[in-house]
Amino acid sequence: MNIMLISAGVLSATAAFLHLGCIYFGASWYRFFGAGEQMALMAEQGNIQPTLITSGITIVLGVWSLYAFSAAGMITALPFTRTVLVIISTIYLLRGIAGFFFISNPLGRSAEFWVWSSSICLVIAVVHIIGLKQVWSSL
Repeated sequence: MNIMLISAGVLSATAAFLHLGCIYFGASWYRFFGAGEQMALMAEQGNIQPTLITSGITIVLGVWSLYAFSAAGMITALPFTRTVLVIISTIYLLRGIAGFFFISNPLGRSAEFWVWSSSICLVIAVVHIIGLKQVWSSL
């Protein structure tokens, strides 16, 4: 079992559960986690759009956690694990870097949101990359 990939899976799963929390708890959670006032207002108004968007993100993060757990040897092997984990790592890395470019123009979110979320994405990317490097030859 690979502790870095287990950690990567737990991090993605935690992010997925926090997104589920936004759906369940609504506008206050959207605001707290920096999703933007527009998403919070839509949630308050009962608009389905925040739920659909957040559900999509939750599903993606859940699948990503499964791929990390698969590569770590915790669950059965999933198809294209090596390729998918490279893509996941790249997305986390690019999201982490890109977010810092939005600090001066936060696009409806706070600068703090971009700093925190980007930093978290960079940490998750590094954990994925280290874990992936450790199991590369066995995938």
